[in-house]
Amino acid sequence: MRVTKKSILGAAVVASALVLAACAPQASPGGDAGDGGEGPTAVTVGIVTSETGPLAGYGAQYLEGFKAGLEYATDGTNEVDGIAIEVEYRDDAGDPDKAVTAAKELIGAGVNIIAGTASSGVALALAEQAAQNKVLYISGPAATDAITGINEYTFRSGRQSAQDVATAGTFLDDIEGKTIAVFAQDNAFGQGNVAAVEAILGAQGATVTPVLVAEDVTEFTPFAQQVLAGAPDLVFVAWAGATSGAMWQAMSQQGVLDEIPVVTGLGDAATFGAYGEASEKINFLNHYFAGAPDNDVNDAMVELIEGAGGTVDLFSPDGFNAALMIVQAIKEGKGDVDAMIAALEGFEFEGPKGTTTVRAGDHALIQEMYQAKLVADGDTFVPELVDTADADAVAPAEAK
Repeated sequence: MRVTKKSILGAAVVASALVLAACAPQASPGGDAGDGGEGPTAVTVGIVTSETGPLAGYGAQYLEGFKAGLEYATDGTNEVDGIAIEVEYRDDAGDPDKAVTAAKELIGAGVNIIAGTASSGVALALAEQAAQNKVLYISGPAATDAITGINEYTFRSGRQSAQDVATAGTFLDDIEGKTIAVFAQDNAFGQGNVAAVEAILGAQGATVTPVLVAEDVTEFTPFAQQVLAGAPDLVFVAWAGATSGAMWQAMSQQGVLDEIPVVTGLGDAATFGAYGEASEKINFLNHYFAGAPDNDVNDAMVELIEGAGGTVDLFSPDGFNAALMIVQAIKEGKGDVDAMIAALEGFEFEGPKGTTTVRAGDHALIQEMYQAKLVADGDTFVPELVDTADADAVAPAEAK
């Protein structure tokens, strides 16, 4: 059920500053304010994300969103309060070692703000570098819950897995006493999703029953039948890879989708046609699609990305939020890391998804989530909004 959004800060509270190269003459190498206390004339920010590799598509969405957010937050000037903005982009190719090398080079050149990455493994490696070198790091689409609260220097500009799982729970009117089957591959990804469902929805009174399938399985009928036999109240599917089509076909043909509510995450636009005959029978939890939020900031982001020849997609707001957060940090902190951290903790702003809050205690990004469905549109499928999950209702438990 949708709850009225809280009042939000206007665009005036956000402004950005990104710069990578040598710092201005009156700034220290890290971009800190000079002795005069007026701040540097320039601050450098390094964006490290996947421009190539298996997550290049996600990286492209993030970068398009980031560039749009920077333009929006600075009114196209690439400066804030007289501080010039410069950005240097580095490709991590989804490789933690490559990302760490890039980060070390950037930090060695005086950069004390790093942002980006769609890979959870890369994000964790960069968070470690942020703590070791005392620089600000704002992770991107990487969803691992381990990023939240990992250290005082690390923030995030996207959602995390716990928010996905909590959104799945909104498909049940009352979780207490319900049985939730987790249908997943028997690997770290699938086991992690089982653990998340147990930790989040199990804590709300649900009984969680895993149905784990070996990665080399190609015939899914017996497993679909196993799900049916268990008669759960909800099936949460966590699946990735080339066998997705065959898996969904079996779930549909065995009647699982007709008998039991089945929920899974809606991916980016490239996946909308991947569900075959199951498409219109699946309930989707969703992080973002262009038609989900209804606010001026989302409209502006869509206009800016499309105006630059891009396409708004799943991780566009993660890049846009990163720019808004970086601008706020530099505007208030003038390049000083401790001051920038303080500027972001508790920061509430209007992003593409409406009121968005950086939780002060662990730096989780509190944001609304969505229920969606796919509907046929000619030869393809398009998402439609079913409902909005209130940001506080799907907020992750605070990291200790």
